[in-house]
Amino acid sequence: MLAPAPLSPFWPAFWRGFRVMTPLWLGMVPFAAAYAVTARASGLSVWETQLMSLTVFAGASQFAAAGLFAGYGAVGGASALGIVATTALLNVRHLLYGLSLSRQVPLTRPQRLLAAQFLTDEAYGMVTVRGQDEPGGPGFGYLLGAELSLYVVWNAATLLGAVGGAVLPSPEALGVGVIFPLAFLGLLVPMLRGRVTVLVALVSGLAAWGLSRVLPGGVVVLLAGVGGALLGAGLSGRTSVGREAGA
Repeated sequence: MLAPAPLSPFWPAFWRGFRVMTPLWLGMVPFAAAYAVTARASGLSVWETQLMSLTVFAGASQFAAAGLFAGYGAVGGASALGIVATTALLNVRHLLYGLSLSRQVPLTRPQRLLAAQFLTDEAYGMVTVRGQDEPGGPGFGYLLGAELSLYVVWNAATLLGAVGGAVLPSPEALGVGVIFPLAFLGLLVPMLRGRVTVLVALVSGLAAWGLSRVLPGGVVVLLAGVGGALLGAGLSGRTSVGREAGA
């Protein structure tokens, strides 16, 4: 039995992970700046706007929270609990990401805590697919490099938007909204190998589309992801049993 290939040293793997995210920077900058403009319009100071990007680092949640802050404390406005609950629901999908990565990337407990803080949809997708090219598979250095690549760009663009956002065009005007969906589609297509994966992807996509019309985004990803995983496990198990019976 061959021993698994050793993982790459930390810093070379870190910089490879950092560089693999650069195609997504173009889509990250205008949305981070747009978040900053929204936060400033809701009454947050430059420091408060930047602090949220430094500590939360979750685009959809930051947009939602910034909008809710505008009515915070007013009669009929958002409460502190409501803001926290909204952002938690939007980020519940990260539970699936963490479970998936825990099976692919060997991490100590301190490394898990650090990686969890900076985990994003884009970093998860890139590490899951492109990380397979790493010697021995993706390690902590590669994962952290991918995460911090977007973290640096997001926070730099937040500062840009907070300071001079009034003169920046909106992301919709620039047409960058398609960058992230196309990036994920590009990651998904090479993984569609065989009838089972195609069927699971199709059913999960249709389920996500239907659920998105009645549920928040984070819950949709969680339910569609868990459902897709169970469907894939069931179909794969049935296929394996069928092969063994025919052997």
